[in-house]
Order: sequence, then structure tokens, then C-alpha cells
Amino acid sequence: MTSEPEYQALFLGAGPQMQCGVGQFTRLLCQTIEKLDPGSCTALTLTRSEGSVADVWRATGLARSVVCNFPLVAWKRVIFRPLLALAIARLRRRRVVLIQHEWAGLHWLRRITYLPALLLADTIIMFSPLVRHELANDPLIGWTAQKCVLAPLPPNIEASAAIADSKLRQRLAAARRDGRPVIGHFGSIYPSKQPNALLDICAVLKRRGLKPLTVYIGSFIRGVDKVEEEFYTRANELGIIDDVVVSGYVASNHEVFGLFSEIDAFCYPLEEGVTARRSSVLTSVQSGRPVIVTGPAEADEFDHHPRFKELIDRGAIVLVARGSSDDVYADRIMSALKGPSVQPPFDFDGWWLDVAQAAREQLGS
Repeated sequence: MTSEPEYQALFLGAGPQMQCGVGQFTRLLCQTIEKLDPGSCTALTLTRSEGSVADVWRATGLARSVVCNFPLVAWKRVIFRPLLALAIARLRRRRVVLIQHEWAGLHWLRRITYLPALLLADTIIMFSPLVRHELANDPLIGWTAQKCVLAPLPPNIEASAAIADSKLRQRLAAARRDGRPVIGHFGSIYPSKQPNALLDICAVLKRRGLKPLTVYIGSFIRGVDKVEEEFYTRANELGIIDDVVVSGYVASNHEVFGLFSEIDAFCYPLEEGVTARRSSVLTSVQSGRPVIVTGPAEADEFDHHPRFKELIDRGAIVLVARGSSDDVYADRIMSALKGPSVQPPFDFDGWWLDVAQAAREQLGS
């Protein structure tokens, strides 16, 4: 006689030693669902050295559903183990819930490696109508969009009262004392975030005599793209190479918000427009600084995410029409610099409860 599974959900992860946004999201989601329903969740660590076939078989037998936030870690490091876990879950008649953050913005080689996960999933949780439409329009795998449900995405990082100082923070503070505006961009740097577009805007500001210092708080994602090389080439062509700083990996939330305290405005010029999956935008909002970002491509982009929509409605996030010139973005930044810095109320726990409740609905009984 087969015993009933002990847990409602098994979360696949790469362990706390793997510091990345995807891993952080998985841990926070598991923890929040556990708060709502103590004893309902367990986790399995999959790395190059952990998570044998026997481990996966045993762990999938303990839960009714297997949840995978794909990719577990940076692409190419751990691909086959999570796919094996999802295949075993289906073999053992467990429900497979896949969390998929993006689609068309991924390099085509990455999309190929994700195909088995989409096929194996019973439900695909997404955070943006635009991304769901991108998947639906895929000629090879578009039919899997029928499995998609939308959930409201929260930020991974919570603002704290205490901040940490750093050499970079001191450099930003010195620039502000010299009358230079500091323009910020937060999060991993990769092609779909159009990092070079902000360089063009800051070049416009420099021509207007503002002498901005542009700081990218994050690091380049290593892949097959030449995003880092092209970034520095463009900065050099624009004559602003000495006015641009890339922080690299920042180890603590205290240090992140220490840097945020010396930012005058954030700007995200996005070709696709802002989507409800942009956690970096939500993290930036918590600084109380104005966040200028390209308007959404989809009219219903935030219908499932009232908290995100509220930030836009009250002006914490300033939208710029898609297709606007660099001068328009520069105008919006200059206007934002003249306004007061206001720390908006931000119910971090409430944001996470929203996504945890949405995810729980997909785990089955």
C-alpha cells in the first residue's frame, strides 16, 4: 500500500551557497508558503555534486508537487539535474509546477534547454502577460502557454533601516557633493535590459552640462553574448567611459541600500517596456528615489498585479512612452531631480504573501 506524501510541495534549489536572484526567489517563496502552512514544504538541493538519482527519487516521493524555478542557477552550471528531477516527478505521478520568468528575451540556446521543462510541467507560473504572449507566439512550443497562470512578482530584496558604507558609496557621495547627479541602474546586466540605452541618455545629460555619474549596481551575466565588451565599447564611443561605474556583485542588502542612498534617480529604458516581472524596478522603488522606466507594451500588463500598478499610479514609477527619444528620457530625469525624495510605504511581506498564495493555488491538494 502506498503511503500519502508527507509534504504538499518539494522545491528544487541550488542551496544557500548559490547567490543569485533565481535562487533567492525560490528560497523566499518556499519560506513564505511554509509560514502560511507550516510543515507543507521541503527542499532538495541540486548542484554539480549534490542530488543523485536516488536522492531525487526519494525526495519526489515525499511531496504531492515538485516546484522548479528554472534555471536553478546561472545557465550552463546546473541544467540536467533539475530536468531529471522533473521527469522523475512525472514518472511518479507528482504534479510539476514550473516557474518561468522570461522567454523571448532569452538567448535561443537557453530556450532550447528550457523546452523539456515546459513539456514536463503541469502548470507554468509566469509574472507578465507579455512573456506569456511571447511563449504563445513561439512556433515550436507556443501551445504550452495554455498551461500558464499569472502571479504577482515581489522584489527579492527588502530595504533595511541600517545601511553599509563602501568605497563606491563614498565615491557616489563625493560626486553628489561636487554637484553631479548620480543616475542608477540596479540588477544583473544582460542584453534584454538594454544597458547601453542608458549610456546614450546619460551622454545627452552630459551634453546638457549636468555631468552625471552613471552607476550600474550589479554585474554582467556571463553567456554567449558580448554584452560587457559592447557596453564598454559604447561608453568609450560616447566619451563617457570615465563617467560610468559598474559595481560588480554586491554581497549584502545593507550595502545595496547604502549605494541606493546616494542615487538621485534610477532609469530603465527598456525596448519591450516595463513588465510586471521587473523585480529590479521594484527593488529600486524602495529607495524612495524616482524610477524612470519605459511604459508597458501590453495594456493589461499589471491587471493581475495591483501593488505594482499602485506604484505607477502614485508616481513612484514614472513611465516614458515607448519609442521616445533619448532627449525625452533626459527631460524626465531632469524633472525628477528637481522633486523631493520621498520614501513610499512598502509592505514587503504583503508582496510575498500575494505570490505565495497564488503559487499555493497551483500545488494541488
